[in-house]
Amino acid sequence: MTDTKPPFTLEDFIPYKLAVASTRVSRRFEKIYQERFGLNMPEWRVLAHLSVSGKVSVREIHQRVDMDKSKISRAASRLEDRGLLNKDPHPTDRRLLELTLTAQGQQMVAELAPLAQDYQAELLADLGNDAGEFARLLTGLGRSKNT
Repeated sequence: MTDTKPPFTLEDFIPYKLAVASTRVSRRFEKIYQERFGLNMPEWRVLAHLSVSGKVSVREIHQRVDMDKSKISRAASRLEDRGLLNKDPHPTDRRLLELTLTAQGQQMVAELAPLAQDYQAELLADLGNDAGEFARLLTGLGRSKNT
C-alpha cells in the first residue's frame, strides 16, 4: 500500500502561514506605534491590555497575551521609567506586583486606540466580504484545546 498524501510543503502548512501572516500584520502596525510613540511590541501589548483590564499583574498579562513573563516585566519597567504605568505591591500576594496606567499612560492609549481601530478597519477592508468569517475562524483557532 502506498502513501497517497501529497508531499509536505512548508508554504502550505497552516501554522507556518499563520505565523508569517501574524508577523507581517503585526510589523505593519508596530511601525505606526514605534514611530509615533517610541513603543515596541511588548510595550504596546502591555499598554493595550492595561487599558481594558485596569489593575493586573504580569502573570495575568502573560496568560492573556501569550508573551514571555520576562518580556512583559522588562516592558513594564520601561513603561514605568517613562511614567506610563505604576507598579504597586499586590494586596494579598507579596510575590506579585499590580500594574496600572498613569494619567500619562491613559492619554497615550487614548491616542493609540483610534490608530489601532483604523488599522483594524484597513485589515478588514483588505479581507473584504470574508472578514467576518475570517475573524470567526481565527477566534476558534485561538481557543485551541492544547494551549
